[in-house]
Amino acid sequence: MPLRLFSRGLAAALLAAAVLAGAVSVPLSSPARAEDAVFPPSSRFGFKPPSDMTISKRFTGFERIGGGAMLSVVELPAGAYPELKQSFTDENLRTQGLVVQTREPVTLDGGAEGVLFTGEQTPPDGQGTPAARKWLLIVGGQEVTGIIIAQAAVGAETDETMRGLLTGVRIRGALSLDDQVAALPFRLGDLAGFRPVRALAGNSVLLTLGPRDQVSNLEQPILVIAQAVQQPTPQEQRDGFARASLYANQTMKDFAIERSQSYRQNGVDWHEIVARATDIPSGQPVVVSQTIRFNPDGYIRAVGVTRADQREQMLPLFRQVVDSLQLR
Repeated sequence: MPLRLFSRGLAAALLAAAVLAGAVSVPLSSPARAEDAVFPPSSRFGFKPPSDMTISKRFTGFERIGGGAMLSVVELPAGAYPELKQSFTDENLRTQGLVVQTREPVTLDGGAEGVLFTGEQTPPDGQGTPAARKWLLIVGGQEVTGIIIAQAAVGAETDETMRGLLTGVRIRGALSLDDQVAALPFRLGDLAGFRPVRALAGNSVLLTLGPRDQVSNLEQPILVIAQAVQQPTPQEQRDGFARASLYANQTMKDFAIERSQSYRQNGVDWHEIVARATDIPSGQPVVVSQTIRFNPDGYIRAVGVTRADQREQMLPLFRQVVDSLQLR
């Protein structure tokens, strides 16, 4: 797996951690034990968080109510660990916002190998007071690799308690796809012939219609549905937000919007875009259906993609699935 994928995953986790930098924090509790570890939805990594930290709705991990401390988890295939060990140099981590002060090998749950890094988040201007204290643990389990990042305001937590939180990690067996789908924050009442093939990060699912689990060159239509938690988008900004979300897709180009409209259904505000585009990997013309459900604490976005010659059949099916979407 290319190094750039690891860097992208690490950057995303560090970015989530940085959101909470600078808030007041209180001491954490002792490391996890097997019988009382708490696992974020769909995650194979569990911890014993303090009572004032809850499972985050914004990322896979935990965050303190009112801010001040957090822990996030990125999961990768088992074979990723050796490359992580080699690529996570002080210089590379500095580019991701972590100034490493110490690193040490650790033995974790079930004899899993790990490396624990401690350090500080670089200030935005590269000078002055560090923005936060950080702890980063890479875990090499037999079946899974983990990147675990914790953060607390400077001077708010001792190194001992944070180290205990991370090194007390527990690793559970792989969850079935059905279990992962059941843990999503939304449910789909009508799959319209689609089936889930992958769940990601506890908040998104990839579906396809056809026999293949791995879809290349758009042999089969795909539908991705994901939840995001953030400040609500004002009514007057939703069309622009929806268009920007569509254009941000890096696997397609040459977008031509055919329809962009807001509507209200069953007491919920939605926005739908249907557009033509070009699939970059295959060069094929495609049709994209993007539907966003706006919630008080964020939104759920559904993006369906199909070959242009399948549009008449697939667009109604995309809409059928989206219309059945409900929050748990």
